[in-house]
Amino acid sequence: MMLKIGSVVIDPPVVLAPMAGVTDQAFRLLCKRYGCGLVCTEMVSDQAIIHGNRRTRAMLTIDDAERPVSIQLFGSDPDLMGQAAAIVAEYHPDIIDINMGCPAPKIVGNGEGAALLRNPELAVRIAAAVVRAAAKIPVTVKMRTGWDDDSIVAVELARRMQDAGAAAVALHGRTRTQFYSGQADWELIRRTAANLTIPLIGNGDVDSAARALEMFDRTRCAGVMIGQGALGNPWIFRQVAAALAGDNAAAAVPPPLAERFAVITEHLEAQVQQCGEARGIKEMRKHLAWYFKGLPGAAQHRDLVNRQTTLAGMQQLLCSYFHDLENEPRMHMQI
Repeated sequence: MMLKIGSVVIDPPVVLAPMAGVTDQAFRLLCKRYGCGLVCTEMVSDQAIIHGNRRTRAMLTIDDAERPVSIQLFGSDPDLMGQAAAIVAEYHPDIIDINMGCPAPKIVGNGEGAALLRNPELAVRIAAAVVRAAAKIPVTVKMRTGWDDDSIVAVELARRMQDAGAAAVALHGRTRTQFYSGQADWELIRRTAANLTIPLIGNGDVDSAARALEMFDRTRCAGVMIGQGALGNPWIFRQVAAALAGDNAAAAVPPPLAERFAVITEHLEAQVQQCGEARGIKEMRKHLAWYFKGLPGAAQHRDLVNRQTTLAGMQQLLCSYFHDLENEPRMHMQI
């Protein structure tokens, strides 16, 4: 299977969802190496881009090893979003994405993200402005099904995004009021995909290769987007790629302890290199909590992780933990 957005080929058709505080370059490169077809940046503010915020501009930096890569913008003013898109285009992303799905109160309170689901006319104007400013770069839209169960807009708004020039739509099968609770509405994803001529990327509740195949089968979507299922689990992309290739055995094999340790160590070092030691260690704490999930002694070691302030201390802790896992038969059998 292959997904094409504009002239951008995404193979395999599996996308890393943009996640604030998570999908920085260190994590994107790791997911890409494990077979992710398209990686996306954290969402970036249109105004921060326009005003030249140093940290925001750093978020736009692209490594060729990431490609294809999408930069996601958020905002609520068509003119500002157009200006921001023109600046982002200078960083040469493969795709520019518009956030119309973030449920965070701070974002919604500014009329951005999922708030646009309640203002479709504004949402269409924003999409059209970004398409014009992006020139030849394909523009996509990530959205939710609606604000709440009484205001489902997925099919109609996705059509209007298509009419405004969007090259693809990613649909998270939840409303804003659901946040991340309950089940994603895959039937609505199917109906939305059936009403578009551009690709529809399905998002929500894909946490394994088997679930990815199930989403493709049930929704007939052109691509699958994985968000929370990739937290502490970048090898999910390798597993999905194997499943799509028909290798069900490889798709079901969890990474061995040695590989887990190598990936975690690599991620830690890349995070520190990217952010500096103090901030890098802080950023890595949440990732380590996700990496440890399901492993023996995880709760105790998460507490120890949160006390570390140096790279050397964190490395020593990880070495000790994985050494114990490898050499304690009772613990090893639980992996």
